[in-house]
Formats: sequence, structure tokens, C-alpha cells
Amino acid sequence: WGILFSHPRDFTPVCTTELGRAAKLAPEFHKRNVKMIALSIDSVQDHLSWSKDINAYNGEQPEEKLPFPIIADANRELA
Repeated sequence: WGILFSHPRDFTPVCTTELGRAAKLAPEFHKRNVKMIALSIDSVQDHLSWSKDINAYNGEQPEEKLPFPIIADANRELA
């Protein structure tokens, strides 16, 4: 199984809380062999910076690594 998180833009409060919760639940998804991935129209560099905010929201160290990748879709070709 897989779950795709699609959101309009990085650094938005609702998307930050949603992906933050998904990051917290990642071990449960992993136990069930569910692959997680996100999609955004922003750049990879923005995703790396935003990942720090997502981790900080969860009370973790503000690092660039999340338990799932975020796809950059700046040209909106995938969406």
C-alpha cells in the first residue's frame, strides 16, 4: 500500500501539522508496509528547509530528514 500527501505549498500551517502528524505516525505505517510520499509545487531546497519546521513542530531536532520523501513538482506536471 501507499499513501500520497499532496498539499498546495510548503510552510503553510495546516500542511505543516498534517505532515508533522504523518511523520509521527510513520512507524505505524512502516509496520503495515505502507510507503509514504508527499507532493508539493515547491523546490527541493524549500522542502529541506520546511522539513526542519515539520520536525520542530513535533518537538524534535530541526533537521532536514523526514521519514518520507517530498516530491518537487514546480511545473505541476505530476499533479
